[in-house]
Amino acid sequence: MSDRSSLLSEMNARSREVFRRVVEGYLNSGDPIGSRTLTRSMTEKLSAATIRNVMQDLEYLGLLDSPHISAGRIPTHLGLRLFVDGLMELGTVANEDRAKIEASLGDGGGDVAALLDQVSATLSGITHSASVVLAPKQEAAVRHIEFVSLSPERALVVLVFADGHVENRVFAPPPGQTPASMREAANFLSAIADGRRLSELANSIGKEIADRRQEIDSLARDLVESGLAFWVNSGDRSERLIVRGQSNLLGESAEADNLDRIRTLFDDLERKRDIADFLEMAESGEGVRIFIGSENKLFSLSGSTLVVSPYMNADRKIIGAIGVIGPTRLNYGRIVPIVDYTAQLVGRMVSERTKG
Repeated sequence: MSDRSSLLSEMNARSREVFRRVVEGYLNSGDPIGSRTLTRSMTEKLSAATIRNVMQDLEYLGLLDSPHISAGRIPTHLGLRLFVDGLMELGTVANEDRAKIEASLGDGGGDVAALLDQVSATLSGITHSASVVLAPKQEAAVRHIEFVSLSPERALVVLVFADGHVENRVFAPPPGQTPASMREAANFLSAIADGRRLSELANSIGKEIADRRQEIDSLARDLVESGLAFWVNSGDRSERLIVRGQSNLLGESAEADNLDRIRTLFDDLERKRDIADFLEMAESGEGVRIFIGSENKLFSLSGSTLVVSPYMNADRKIIGAIGVIGPTRLNYGRIVPIVDYTAQLVGRMVSERTKG
């Protein structure tokens, strides 16, 4: 992302305008845009030869391409990405489109599946693209959890729910985790799942962390007040209790037992914090995303674009996603606001229909 940002900042105003007009012209017509076409629309009066020189520079940067021998240019996937990230002007959702989306949300009674089917069909019709709807994440009781390490940066959580539903989610694990620590976390969570929802599991772990911290504080209070020990990074993830003259303390069994208990509680606290991190990572989701061409790994279609937006419940938690798949020559300025608007409405409606 930083490379793309610097690329844009290095372009002068003339190059930026030529680039923007080529992309906008291509997105509108689907045809390569030639220098003569741009001479009629540029803010600054430029000759076709000057514009061709700018286009050649943009082609050298990998932002434009010549589909054949003609003088016209089209944006590359990198060019589209740069345009979407830095130059695209978003429009507003037309009243006619708003009315269609809102009408699709008005039927279906309390059936969330029927609601999502209708929204999907409407979104597809409005955008003239295939629609994608990911149903709300399960909030059923969890029966079993398993973490599978895919690489140092990627892991898979397999959630088996009490109703028999199985869900897989890919996430980035907390730094420094090993397959063994993941298995330990999964075993612990499965053991205490006991028909709880994911959110309830997270609350339970949070309470255990608070309880452990309180026990440590209670046991350590006398040592700290007597000056025999002091806290380092108190309250942080890296907090430690440093004991002075530990060899003298170990002579008294009561103090030795106290220190062993504190060590045990620290180890337990650290494990609980790791498990809490796992749950948070597994539940988290991305914001609004646009995948262009080969970035779209989910569908492995080099000539397609996926525009997707999450929708949230009343607690601002991501519970699903909605989007469209189409050619890279999408009218991004129109479609991005439509997808975003639809996701907001769907989140509100799903939350209302699944209350209680």
